[in-house]
Amino acid sequence: MGIFDKSNLIEIDHTNGKKEIIKILTKESYDSFDESILGLGDITVESIPINALVGIFDLEGFTNFCSHFDPQLVLPEFLSMFLKWIFKQLRLENIDKTYKLGYSVYAELPFYCKFMGDGLMFIWKTDHLRQGQICDIVVTAHEICNKYINEFIKTISDSITNPPPKLRCGLARGIIYSVGNGNDFVGPCINVASRLQKISSLTFCFLKQGIDIRQNDYLNKITVVKNYNIRGISSSELICIIKEEFELLSKEEKKLFVATN
Repeated sequence: MGIFDKSNLIEIDHTNGKKEIIKILTKESYDSFDESILGLGDITVESIPINALVGIFDLEGFTNFCSHFDPQLVLPEFLSMFLKWIFKQLRLENIDKTYKLGYSVYAELPFYCKFMGDGLMFIWKTDHLRQGQICDIVVTAHEICNKYINEFIKTISDSITNPPPKLRCGLARGIIYSVGNGNDFVGPCINVASRLQKISSLTFCFLKQGIDIRQNDYLNKITVVKNYNIRGISSSELICIIKEEFELLSKEEKKLFVATN
């Protein structure tokens, strides 16, 4: 319940002798509207810098989907299926070998996840990850975007009509900083990842800085490196995009990218 649900009815006397019933917020309820409702914990705690890889997954067309007939019925069903699916995929794609008591994995699972209204943010710590493991995470993200189109949408076709047609993803490495008791994080790489998942009609894109695609034959084969002006971040950054997606762009869209030597 919000604070405006915590109201009382009181009777007041006017100077003309008339009485009136009005609704008021208690002082306790009114004063409870402060920064604590953000759920960040103690925001005076000193920030902790963390080396990280940030992935922003965005459901393309989610706003239009929310205008669906009877969205109060469709949205909970879709989100329930989607969230269960994507977390399951992150687990499955990370398994190297299965043993009786557990699994050996390619890399660590994300240590932080956040629902962002039309998608999700996942953050991996990279302090103890080798370049090969970082590339494995990038490959996992790419596979999930592909499986959303080729598998997930098909599995929900009997329940959901006109779901978001694509799952887009942008990834970037960098330093993030904790907010409060680590209940949220800020950092330039979060902004970069968010910008990258919105480029043209691309489904998948990542910042080349800190990700050595030469360590992964698959990434090296399917990606191409381009210079790109990331709005509000940098006029020229090296980004990696999928070759096949780039070839499908219009001539005008391709002009936004500059080939590297």
